[in-house]
Amino acid sequence: MRFGLFVPQGWRLDLVGIDPAEQWPVMRDLALRADRGPWESIWVYDHFHTVPEPTDEATHEAWTLVSAFGAVTDRVRLGQMCTAMSYRNPAYLAKVAATADIISGGRVEMGIGGGWYEQEWRAYGYGFPSAGERLRRLDEGVQIFKQAWTTGKATLDGKHYQVDGAIVRPLPLQEGGIPLWIAGGGEKVTLKIAAKYAQYTNFDGTPEGFAHKSRILREHCADVGTDFDAIVRSANYNVAIGRTEAEVQDRLDALRARLEPIVGAEKADGALSAFRGMPAVGTPEQIVENLTALQKQGLEYAIFYFPEAAYDTTGIELLEKEVLPHLA
Repeated sequence: MRFGLFVPQGWRLDLVGIDPAEQWPVMRDLALRADRGPWESIWVYDHFHTVPEPTDEATHEAWTLVSAFGAVTDRVRLGQMCTAMSYRNPAYLAKVAATADIISGGRVEMGIGGGWYEQEWRAYGYGFPSAGERLRRLDEGVQIFKQAWTTGKATLDGKHYQVDGAIVRPLPLQEGGIPLWIAGGGEKVTLKIAAKYAQYTNFDGTPEGFAHKSRILREHCADVGTDFDAIVRSANYNVAIGRTEAEVQDRLDALRARLEPIVGAEKADGALSAFRGMPAVGTPEQIVENLTALQKQGLEYAIFYFPEAAYDTTGIELLEKEVLPHLA
């Protein structure tokens, strides 16, 4: 199994209490820590407003961070989970990503999806098209990427995007272009787009959900004539780890204590529901057991989110020492 690490950028209220002038050093130092460690990649989210509700707390922009991380790290790969296609013109985004790839020496991953955060869409003036339209934009945008990164130009007379000889030079350093992660588990459209274009997928990481989405992806691959086994399947995992179950609960209590004064008890509890009972919540032994079972189902890449990472790296250290070696 391969491993990625989310760097806190504020979106999940994970830089609260840190002065804005100190937030980049915190993020940079975590990126450098990952660069020295067992991590293959680091990740950020492509969002502008915080969750579980919009607040005035910081949310740093994803592609700016990718370029900055590329300039200060040497080895670790750099991704976003995941970029919303409609937030940027796809030819422009292809250019941004190619530049970031060059800055990093060829280490960028393109996580891309249809986008979902309605309040954020409307606040930034993007409207909020139907799910079908958002996914059709995703398909057209990926076609533009693939042209741009392999030929240096893109032309498409699509329903949603029209580009006519858009020049994207220099090309990304990676031969064949930047790897595409099609993120999301929509069974009729998103997974079909993944079957057509993706080198990686990213969807439901629970045992039942992962097995089900994998079956659907396999069916789409058969329909469009691509190799299911050539697509790396990944999932994201919220982590609360402790040597004992009491320590795990202490981490969850600390997260609640940070969130509740900002978003209230109900939304703080909702945020914690994304941790309770999940595969990377528990003691090291429990997490190894959970992820080993998923590995047997075909999970090849796990990306971990530690809500306390900006304040406390002991959870990261425990996972590095007592979980990752059993799965690598």
